[in-house]
Amino acid sequence: MAQQAEWFSSWFDSPYYHILYQNRDEQEAQLFMSNLLTYLHPKTTHKILDLACGKGRHAVYINQQGYDVTGIDLSQQSITHARQFENDRLHFERHDMREVYQPETFDFILNLFTSFGYFDNETENVVALVATAKSLKHGGKLVIDFMNTDLTIERLVANEEKTLGGIHFKIHRGVENGFIVKTIRFTDKGEDHCYQERVRALRKEDFLEYFAMSQLRLVEIFGDYNLNPYQSETSERMIFVLKK
Repeated sequence: MAQQAEWFSSWFDSPYYHILYQNRDEQEAQLFMSNLLTYLHPKTTHKILDLACGKGRHAVYINQQGYDVTGIDLSQQSITHARQFENDRLHFERHDMREVYQPETFDFILNLFTSFGYFDNETENVVALVATAKSLKHGGKLVIDFMNTDLTIERLVANEEKTLGGIHFKIHRGVENGFIVKTIRFTDKGEDHCYQERVRALRKEDFLEYFAMSQLRLVEIFGDYNLNPYQSETSERMIFVLKK
């Protein structure tokens, strides 16, 4: 399958990915989820999909608040980890977001912490969005949380080094051919490794085009995890709320 060659297939399934990102800010994530749930105001009978859920930290937290949540992700290693938290109202499954998952099933779909724009072919971003829209019930809402690309590029730290889990990571960031690229190099057990993260440098205008092609209506754009209004020059994030 072609997807095996894509950077996210190998990197997200690598144990080194989880070592590098072991210190994610859980407080920030839970604050965002709490604010989002207050804003969306789902009923306990509603079904929520965490799209590109990783190891399931957001899905687990939302489920703990009393909601029925399904998490899907391409990484088998992440899904295997997440399944230890499953219960009657929390499920995880390996799935490629470019393919429709359970048509017209979900009241809310959440795509969090810049888990979009990974594909080399831009058309596939639209394919993924159309597939996602098909998983929503009529009147359902999709939330896409993406970086504010221009501000991110302006603040890029070109070079960084950090040691985690006994491994010394050398990280380089830059912009190449319309992508923000993070190159990660390290040596473990005498073997050199190099991985890349590539996220398309999508602007608000790009997303608006995608939404129009996916028949999704923009309801609101927030600029941070406190859900303040989006300001192009100062907001950390672009958090789109869309309705089918």
